Amino acid sequence: MAKDKNAPKPKAQTPKGFRDYFGTEVTERAEMLAQIAGVYHRYGFDALESSAVETVEALGKFLPDVDRPNEGVFAWQEDEDGDKGDWLALRYDLTAPLARVYAQHRNDLPLPYRRFAMGPVWRNEKPGPGRFRQFYQCDADTVGAPSVAADAEICAMLADTLEQVGIPRGDYIVRVNNRKVLNGVLEVMGLDEGAQRDAVLRTIDKFDKVGASGVRELLGKGRLDASGAYIDGVGLSDDQAGPVLAFLTSKADGAAQTLDNLRAAVGASAIGLEGVQELETIADLLEAQGYGPDRIVIDPSVVRGLGYYTGPVFEAELTFEILDEKGRKRQFGSVAGGGRYDDLVKRFTGQAVPATGVSIGVDRLLAALREKGRIGGTVEGPVVVTVMDRDRMADYQHMVGELRRAGIRAEVYLGNPKNFGNQMKYADRRGAPIAVIEGGDEKERGVIQIKDLILGAKMAENATLEEWKERPSQFEVPRGQLVEKVREILDGQRQ
Repeated sequence: MAKDKNAPKPKAQTPKGFRDYFGTEVTERAEMLAQIAGVYHRYGFDALESSAVETVEALGKFLPDVDRPNEGVFAWQEDEDGDKGDWLALRYDLTAPLARVYAQHRNDLPLPYRRFAMGPVWRNEKPGPGRFRQFYQCDADTVGAPSVAADAEICAMLADTLEQVGIPRGDYIVRVNNRKVLNGVLEVMGLDEGAQRDAVLRTIDKFDKVGASGVRELLGKGRLDASGAYIDGVGLSDDQAGPVLAFLTSKADGAAQTLDNLRAAVGASAIGLEGVQELETIADLLEAQGYGPDRIVIDPSVVRGLGYYTGPVFEAELTFEILDEKGRKRQFGSVAGGGRYDDLVKRFTGQAVPATGVSIGVDRLLAALREKGRIGGTVEGPVVVTVMDRDRMADYQHMVGELRRAGIRAEVYLGNPKNFGNQMKYADRRGAPIAVIEGGDEKERGVIQIKDLILGAKMAENATLEEWKERPSQFEVPRGQLVEKVREILDGQRQ
């Protein structure tokens, strides 16, 4: 069949909501993930790689604000010999697949099972500035441990992880709450289930944005938002709204007073008092390990959005200020969150299996590290061995092999060697610290030229002729000193 010459060419662009990652970004992410994995491993967690594709049935329906089937995920239906098969979807997080993995392999896994996982997840949501449909997560979970000691351990590990990757103490806080306490407040209000309860939960989730007064208005008749539009309220009386406001504003200077305030907010609710007791145990365990309120605090304003949390919930927030796109100061905000989800595995087994875990937003944490200047500097490129005679490619490959065996990143120029200036331009674009040169004359004399490209660039900017003579950037050395001289120059550049 003849090719249609008028067929439109495909557009060379990423799909909406997706992006490409290049060398430095990929390297920085890999290095940070290795640091995180080191902390998780030190705490006794094992690595797990699960499938990127799950059945929609296995994933469940736990993303917030979704109403239609498969909304929020990239899903498709299998075609099995003309018959409709299972619905499959790309995973939207790393926790739902863990529940399936544990239920499937529970007879072969230790109990408790402690695992960490890292990788991309996909959400079929409307993209926006800094909001992509594919992003990385980094999770650690303990399955099969009913004690809140497991939750306390996750919080401690999260604090250690942030410090390990370069977020100093004082620039972050891990905040801990308990969904049982919130459920106790709703019970005191007489809102065990139903649309009004869901409306109250959505309103509570806006506390960080609108504050106590805004929540009071939204729980009542409503309020005007920043644009001047009127938002209808839930319709509760002041007496009904009282327990919610007491809950949200119960944080005090110390954990003991905060816990006393929470006891007052939940009244006689058994589930609420159970949640307060769990928070008190977590606080005691963390204090025993040396994690003070400068790192981890009890904070009732933490309300995680995903629907499967059943007990303690936690969130890591970066407290340093950055400038937004309009030049206004604001705190960087949350980079990690998690909690206890004791009912997730039960969907598969019919038996409750306790579980708790945390998920780190990798891209947001990388952005935070760039803001702090911990990453984002220039990345050292490879030493470039130039090609002066294309018929001697074996000689140049022999040189680059020596460098690589010595642990030095290096490559041979593989473009058209006719123009030496283009080779130096290539080395510059690669961020190469050194260029190695061996022409016919050098070959006959048994020497090579080694050019310090970093020093050469600095000297070219503002050096005098005398300085050029006193501090040369190009050296002629015997061929046998290739590795020795290259390593000497690299060591000098890194000082």
